[in-house]
Amino acid sequence: MKNAELMNTKGPVLLVVNHPDSFLDAVIIGALYPRKINYLARGDVFRNPVFGFLLRQLNMLPVFRQREGKEHLHLNANTFQKAVECLRNDGIVLIFIEGICLNTHELQPFKKGASRILESAHAEGIFPIVQIAGIGYSSFTAFGKGIHLAFENLSWPTPIVEATDRVRFNAVVFEKMERLIKVPEHPGFTKGFLYYFALPFYVPVRAFAAAKTKDSVFYDSVLFALLLFTFPVYVALVVTIVLKVKLILG
Repeated sequence: MKNAELMNTKGPVLLVVNHPDSFLDAVIIGALYPRKINYLARGDVFRNPVFGFLLRQLNMLPVFRQREGKEHLHLNANTFQKAVECLRNDGIVLIFIEGICLNTHELQPFKKGASRILESAHAEGIFPIVQIAGIGYSSFTAFGKGIHLAFENLSWPTPIVEATDRVRFNAVVFEKMERLIKVPEHPGFTKGFLYYFALPFYVPVRAFAAAKTKDSVFYDSVLFALLLFTFPVYVALVVTIVLKVKLILG
């Protein structure tokens, strides 16, 4: 990790991040960040009432894209206002500035969401620190992966009021974020006891995740979630079998 101390930045922070690996990006940053984060997430997943309720409990706010239906775009005004309220209260708002997730470390053209939030904040006299984060993975599919996360703070004291200001903001952030992204060469772990212990369980779970997420960017995130909730059951089962065998054998 590079410049980890910036995660202790005080006051309002607009955290802009690249988005190469679906939900896993938010999980990693949220797990490492010492402060509470409010996330902007794709709006279509909020349409299910149950999912919408759960996501809001995780401090997530819906952002709708044009391809998900123009009739939903007006709802973004409410989301951006909630983001500004969070900044007004010295909170942190995270937005994946590309507005799309692809399994690549090559940055995609930035959307207007981050600059719109900043413009709205400036209009109310709020000038948050813009914190840029670049995240890179050694692999999007491997068992175990190296992760590199780097931060840089950007002060933007000039109010954003026009389209040209938003374009300039995106250009500056793009250049800085591109430099922060580093792809680790190694997975960051060795094939020890845990690897071989987990392998009989991991192989069928991986096959299930691959089948359910075929032709999408959700494989890594779904696999992570499945392992997170089911691996403890596997461990408990193995321990129970070992203890019973030991008891039988005396």
